[in-house]
Amino acid sequence: MARDAELPRVLLDLMSGHRVTIVIYAAARLGIADLLSAGPMSSVDLARRTDTHEPSLRRLLRALVALGICNQLGDSDFGLTPMGEYLADGAPQSVKPLALFEGKLLWRAWESLLDSIRTGKTGAALAGFEDSFQQMAEVGAVARTFNEAMVALTRLVTPAVLAAYDFSGISKLMDVGGGYGELLSAILTAHPDMRGGIFDLAHCADGARKRLHDAGVHDRCEFIAGNFFEVVPTGWDACILKSIIHDWNDERSRTILSNCRRALNERGKVLLVERIMPETLEPTAEHRMATLSDLNMLRGPGGSERTEPEFRALLRDSGFELTRVLPAGPMHVIEAACA
Repeated sequence: MARDAELPRVLLDLMSGHRVTIVIYAAARLGIADLLSAGPMSSVDLARRTDTHEPSLRRLLRALVALGICNQLGDSDFGLTPMGEYLADGAPQSVKPLALFEGKLLWRAWESLLDSIRTGKTGAALAGFEDSFQQMAEVGAVARTFNEAMVALTRLVTPAVLAAYDFSGISKLMDVGGGYGELLSAILTAHPDMRGGIFDLAHCADGARKRLHDAGVHDRCEFIAGNFFEVVPTGWDACILKSIIHDWNDERSRTILSNCRRALNERGKVLLVERIMPETLEPTAEHRMATLSDLNMLRGPGGSERTEPEFRALLRDSGFELTRVLPAGPMHVIEAACA
């Protein structure tokens, strides 16, 4: 714990978090990590390759060194740290799409947080839209940026989900709100006898079919376009929903889950991959992420991060009985059986 004399500096560091976001966003937009992934380069060469002002770029590179993303080799040469490698496109778990989403779209949207706290309304509702997904769909490039960021985020947690939960007893698995199919592709790859389906809005179809083809599972999986507030296709042993329920308030979440319940047989189950909000909070990095995500849901689609008892009640009201909760990295796999 910091000494009292250090607390103002600690608070100032927290207040400058938006600057860090924009520094990383600028580096991602310029492709700094992509260029350095082949090896160190001078700031002069980097400026030439990125069409930037070399003295100004060198100042950005110094900030990246201070953040632990780059390292400095001599006066003007720079390389990537192990952490910085994840900002490159080619990294197995690249976070570059998330950096572009945070820096280009999300940080500006947080300006509406105070209004959301005052009114209880989302930023989209205050702007006259039904929800934030409708607002994003108005601009194709925005929807693509969002979907690519969600793929990157899913790729980060997928290994932990596969390690936490045994999918081997499931023959047919539907990923409800599955986007481009990143999670389901990994599950199908690990379970060659399983068949799958991705259910999401039509604009996800091309991205999902490409991902399924690239993963070599397209012959065992179909994309079905639709709206999970209206109906979920039937005929599945289990439905999995990753980071879906936290998007929505209790009423809309019950609608989604009730539609999943009608899509399953009497011995079916639903699997939620979600954060669980601690019932008692402490000033830790994990709890900070949970509460910031919760506020993002408040000003974004209108949902929330929930405690385990809140999930239990939500599932019970939707025709399920929570059977177990399994830690999966920063997330949890919440299993519930049809009641």
